[in-house]
Amino acid sequence: MNIDLKEMTQLAPIFRELFKGYHLSRSEPEPYAQLSNLQDQYRALFKALGFELVCDPRGFYYFVPEQMGAQVNKTAQRLALFTFILVEHLADQGRDPLAVLDGGSLGRDELPALLDKYRDLFLQAEVTTQDELEEKVIRRLTQLGFAEDSNGVYRFLPPMHRFLDVCLSVQQDRDLAASLHSSDLPLPAPELIAEDESEDDIILIDEPAEQSEEDALARAIAEEKELEA
Repeated sequence: MNIDLKEMTQLAPIFRELFKGYHLSRSEPEPYAQLSNLQDQYRALFKALGFELVCDPRGFYYFVPEQMGAQVNKTAQRLALFTFILVEHLADQGRDPLAVLDGGSLGRDELPALLDKYRDLFLQAEVTTQDELEEKVIRRLTQLGFAEDSNGVYRFLPPMHRFLDVCLSVQQDRDLAASLHSSDLPLPAPELIAEDESEDDIILIDEPAEQSEEDALARAIAEEKELEA
């Protein structure tokens, strides 16, 4: 693969965002357009650094390290559980969860009722107040590119499909369990797993590496130049 760094004018901002776990979608038009146009070149360059650039056909990019451990961090667990809660809450209201979580929005004024209704589940995520819900969940959704905050209206972006995929998978398992057992038996609510346990259906969102993004990017460029020499 012949990589022309001069063409990759968005390399620094693209790498900075992906490196910290952000999911790039059309909400970031310039980086997204360049990733789409030079996808193979970016993928080859990042692979030299030890990252896999994933392009989801539903319109977003993110990093997956080549060597991914089984540890599930607390952030991923909270966001997955929040998505489960939202899906059930929206369905109970007669709203289409997919329509809301795929480009739709949720108002900040809806959070108190949501927190009160699912208080036991939020306790699993160590969320007991609206401030904690906004800080530990909503803020992380926006920081990682899953949602945008527009003056208290949270608009969900295409990367939410990663959590929706998990919800659909778990719902299929619950439907299967319901068909195998008496309908009188309650299905368990989703629970957070311990951080040292492995769970294939939970998304792994990596914490930033110990090296800075500047050092990692400089290393990647240096390695590419050595290959060209």
